[in-house]
Amino acid sequence: MRQYRTDGSEGARDGAPSAADRGWDESLYEDRSDASGAPGGRHADPARRGHRAAEPAKPAPSSSARTAEAAGSGGAGTRGAPRAKRRRRVLRWSATVLAVLILGTAGAGYLYYQHLNGNLDKDDLNLGDSKLDKADPNADGQTPLNILLLGSDSRASKENIRLGGSRADRDRPPLADVQMLLHVSADRSNMSVLSIPRDTRTTIPKCTDPEDGKVYPETVDKINTSLQHGGPGCTVATWEELTGIPVDHFMMIDFSGVVSMADAVGGVPVCVNQNVHDPKSKLKLKKGESVIKGEQALSWLRTRHGFGDGTDIGRAKAQHMYMNSMVRQLKAGTKLTDPGKLRQLAEAATEALTVDKGIGSVKKLYDLGNDLKRVPTKRITMATMPWTYGPGGSYVVPKEGDAQQIFSLMRNDVALDGKDKKKAEASKSAQPTEPSRPKAEIPVSVMNGTGTALQRPVTGRASVVAGELARKGFSQAVADQTPQSQADTTIRYAQAEQRGDALAVAKALGIPERLVKHSSGVQRVTLVIGADWREGNAYPASGGGTEKDGDKESHKAPDSADALRGDDKKACMEINPNYTW
Repeated sequence: MRQYRTDGSEGARDGAPSAADRGWDESLYEDRSDASGAPGGRHADPARRGHRAAEPAKPAPSSSARTAEAAGSGGAGTRGAPRAKRRRRVLRWSATVLAVLILGTAGAGYLYYQHLNGNLDKDDLNLGDSKLDKADPNADGQTPLNILLLGSDSRASKENIRLGGSRADRDRPPLADVQMLLHVSADRSNMSVLSIPRDTRTTIPKCTDPEDGKVYPETVDKINTSLQHGGPGCTVATWEELTGIPVDHFMMIDFSGVVSMADAVGGVPVCVNQNVHDPKSKLKLKKGESVIKGEQALSWLRTRHGFGDGTDIGRAKAQHMYMNSMVRQLKAGTKLTDPGKLRQLAEAATEALTVDKGIGSVKKLYDLGNDLKRVPTKRITMATMPWTYGPGGSYVVPKEGDAQQIFSLMRNDVALDGKDKKKAEASKSAQPTEPSRPKAEIPVSVMNGTGTALQRPVTGRASVVAGELARKGFSQAVADQTPQSQADTTIRYAQAEQRGDALAVAKALGIPERLVKHSSGVQRVTLVIGADWREGNAYPASGGGTEKDGDKESHKAPDSADALRGDDKKACMEINPNYTW
C-alpha cells in the first residue's frame, strides 16, 4: 500500500536506522526537548486510499522526567541497571497484535519522536452518516475501549505483489480480509477479541470518501468490500451497523507490514497437529511446535485451505493462536532485549500502520499502550462471530441468536470468558432493590436512541414512553430531546441508592434487570430507548439480543464462537488431511 525506497530496501525489515545513521545528534536519545528536526516522512502512494501526508508532529514534552523514563529515553545516567530496568518494563507490555504494535512503538517512540510520527498514516474514523454514541462510564468513571483491527490485501507496491501474488490486482482497491474488534473492559480487567469472517454478507451503509467527496450508496455485500467504499472508516461504519458496538479507533496493516512486524518481534511459536503444506499460502511446517517469523508468519496468517475444513473460519482460529502466542512471548521477556530491537520494532510498527486521527501520534499510541498493558493474558479471550452458510455456500451470515448474544455481551461490557458472572452477582446483592421513594417522586429522563446508520430515529419515541411511565405513576418522567444512537435499551442510575428506583422503572416497562446499569455519566435515572424497541409501550421479549434472565450461558460466549483463551499454551491447529505431507 505504500511505495518503497528507491534503493530497494525495505526499511525496518533489514534493521532500523539509529539516530546517528539519520544524521541526528545522539542527544535525541537523552533529551526529547531538543528533538526539533522535521519529521521523517514516507513516500506518498496515490494507491493508498484516503491517506494524507503526515501531519507535522509537535515536539515531545520535556518537563516530565517520569514520562521520559517510561518512554525509555533518559539522560546521561541511562547505562547499566536503570536502562536494564526500563528494558524489563518494555518487555512486560502486551495484549494481542494491536498491543504489540502499540507497545512496541511506545518502547522506542521518544528516541526519535518526530520521525515516527511522520511514518504513521492517518484517516477518518467513521465515514457513515450516523455514528453510535460512545459507551457511558461505569460507576467509577471508567469506559470500555473498542478498537477495530484490519488487515488489507493491497497489492499497491512491488513488495505487496511479491508477498501476496496476483499482480493483476495491483490497481484494484484493497479488501479488508482480516477484521477483528478488540474490546477492553471499562476496568481493564479483561479483553475480548471478535473476528468476523471476510465473506460475511451484511449491509454496508452509505459512506462518503473524505478525499474526493464521492458518495458510496448503501448496499448489501461481503464485509471485506467495505474498505473499497472510501476507506477503513466505512468498515468502521459497517461494524457499528452490524454489531451495535461503538468503535473508538481503528488500526490497519498490509502484507509487507505483517512481515516487517513479525521480523522485528523475532519469532512466534505455533503448533500444528500434522505436517502441513499449503501451496497457495506457501506454508510448510512439521507436526508439533515451530517458531515462525517474517514471510513464514505471513503464510501462517494467510493459510486457509490447509487449516481445518479449508474455510476462512479455520484461518481466523490460526490468527487467534498466533496473536495469543505473540503476547505470551513478549510478556515472558524473551524478545526485544536491546535498544536496537526496540528501534526496529518502532520503525516497523509505525511504517506498517494506518490509524484513525484520534490515535495518530506516537504519544497517543504510547498512552493507549500503557492503558492496554493492564490486561492479564489469562483474561484475553478470542472468538469468531457465530455464522451459518448463506444460500449457495459462497458467503456466510451471522448465526441467528448466537451472533446477537456475543454482540450483546460486548456492547454491555461483559467478558466472553464467563468470569464476570460472580462479580456481577456479588455487586447486585450488595445494592438496594427497593425504590428509595414513591414512584411519583422518582425523576426519570427518557431519551430516544432508536436511530441507526440504516434507520432514522422514531419521531416522538421518548415522549411516548415518558407518557407511558407517567400513566403508571412516574409523574416526574420527562422526555429528553438530546440526540442518541444506541442498539440496546438501557436504564442508568448515578448513585447506589438509586438502583431500586431504576429497577422500579424497568419493572414498569418490562425491561430486564440486566439492562439496568450503574453509571457516572448520568445524574438521575435515565432510560435510553434503543433500536431494539422502536414501537409499543412494553419492552419486547426479543429485545437486547437473545440473552435472557436466568439463562445459564448468557454470561459468556456461545460454544459456536470457538473461543480461545490467551493463556492456552496447548492450542494446536488442526490440519486439513488433503494438505499433509
